[in-house]
Amino acid sequence: MSRLVFAFMWLVHFLPFPVISKLGNAVGRVMFWLIAERRKVTRINLEKCFPQMSGSEREQLARSHFRAFCRSFVDRGVLWWSPRARIERWVRVEGLEHLEALAGRRVILLAPHFVGLDAAVTRLAMEFTLAGMYSRQKDRFFDDLMNRGRTRFGGSSFPRQAGLMASLRPMRSGALYYYLPDLDMGPKRAIFVPFFGVAAATVTALTYISRFMRAAVVPCVTRMLPAGEGYVVRLYPAWGDYPSGDEAADARRMLAFIEERVLEMPEQYLWMHKRFKTRPQGEARFY
Repeated sequence: MSRLVFAFMWLVHFLPFPVISKLGNAVGRVMFWLIAERRKVTRINLEKCFPQMSGSEREQLARSHFRAFCRSFVDRGVLWWSPRARIERWVRVEGLEHLEALAGRRVILLAPHFVGLDAAVTRLAMEFTLAGMYSRQKDRFFDDLMNRGRTRFGGSSFPRQAGLMASLRPMRSGALYYYLPDLDMGPKRAIFVPFFGVAAATVTALTYISRFMRAAVVPCVTRMLPAGEGYVVRLYPAWGDYPSGDEAADARRMLAFIEERVLEMPEQYLWMHKRFKTRPQGEARFY
């Protein structure tokens, strides 16, 4: 089945961008009804984070999220198989001056889980050497294909099982570290920090990496544009006074930044993930 899916993506990547966008949206509409578990998770996350919204508003947002997520998945066919020149036209980078201002310093790209993160990996790898970690997929074929696609223009990607230190070594040779900060990885090395007012288990690795590697933190957020117009990768100014010496304050600063970006494009954040899976002791599970 996975080979059929990726064969479809390979065929689709030859089409004009607006057609690819429409196909991705159509897939999202269908998958909203087919993936009951992720539909339930999305609804719960939105209810917890946006209680001020009406039920119909949250439902509309949930459906928009499925369309955005599935469109981004179909778009990976372009990222994995299209020529470099086509991708350069399709994925625009803003804020490169913030990296240029850090010439000679080690840099962590803080990349929250928005649907366009793969577009950022592919496009930035054309300009810089990237390193980072990823979660192995249960489907071996998908895992291999995704890893090859993300590193087709260079860089290195390490499974989480390899350990943090292995993924940090390329930084010593000048690689930018592409760090995905906002998954619930369980209680180990995590603290509870409010995310839209809800206690969220948040690993403090960003503080540790920044301090250990003496690296600047540059936020990197990717926005999917409408109607097949592509993506914009935006680099923000490096954070000053980071790390602060207070892990909880650092984690809250990170989540506050993500909250601001979520409010700018709420349908593009990864609401399918069980962000609140780990609960404080004695608190009932959400999912």
